[in-house]
Amino acid sequence: MNPAKHQLDGNYPEGVAVVIGGSGGIGKGICLALAERGARVALSYRSNASAAQQTVNEIQKRGYTAEAFALELASLEQVNAALTDIHARHQRIHTLVFAAGADITMTYVGDIDPVEWHQTINGELNGFFHVVKTALPLMRQTGGGSIVAVTSAGLDRHPPLDILSTAPKAGIEALVRGIAREEGRYNIRANCVAPGVIDGGLFERLKPQVKPEFIEAMKRNTALKRFGTIEEVAAVAAFLTTPAAAYVTGQHLCVDGGYSV
Repeated sequence: MNPAKHQLDGNYPEGVAVVIGGSGGIGKGICLALAERGARVALSYRSNASAAQQTVNEIQKRGYTAEAFALELASLEQVNAALTDIHARHQRIHTLVFAAGADITMTYVGDIDPVEWHQTINGELNGFFHVVKTALPLMRQTGGGSIVAVTSAGLDRHPPLDILSTAPKAGIEALVRGIAREEGRYNIRANCVAPGVIDGGLFERLKPQVKPEFIEAMKRNTALKRFGTIEEVAAVAAFLTTPAAAYVTGQHLCVDGGYSV
């Protein structure tokens, strides 16, 4: 890895940045942003090994270091085994970014399929718990670190039909605040980045479920009158992992073009 290639120097300690859900969309953007700031990146994927390898290849093509690993978030045993292995090989996990998100049905609260509800909660909220349950003791052993969870600006201003996205992320945000309050003594920081509607990734897959006028109304409801980009979210998430944000913890930072204003 050539330090001269870094666009920004994150001044990371030795070790690795782990990105859960780093194979595509916002997760991929965060992987690239961390690598550009000097972090070695280990990114997880659930089933799309090809997309994960493409992310690794793109990072390596730019002269940085990355690897990918399969992970089933619903299994505490798998999460524990994967993160323990990464920690042992790299000696430290200094950064943990949780950017996993499920493909959901856009629906009203009263119309939620109970099966999909339980699957979504298990994959996202319980999955995040499994990750931090494993990562926190590893971070304590090696001088602390930074945790960033990608959540949703919908927690500030509820978007109709989006409850299957916002509900598990509300639980994740509660956990993040608890971590920030309780783990600061170990030099562990925890923050949330809350995107609004972002062009690319999950939004592209959800578009067919809603009417075009609904999408245009969401755009009009942002102060900047446009949707965001993956790069804009990734830059904020990456900033929160660096020493430049060393006194920032327990925060919920919207990257939403003013949707929540």
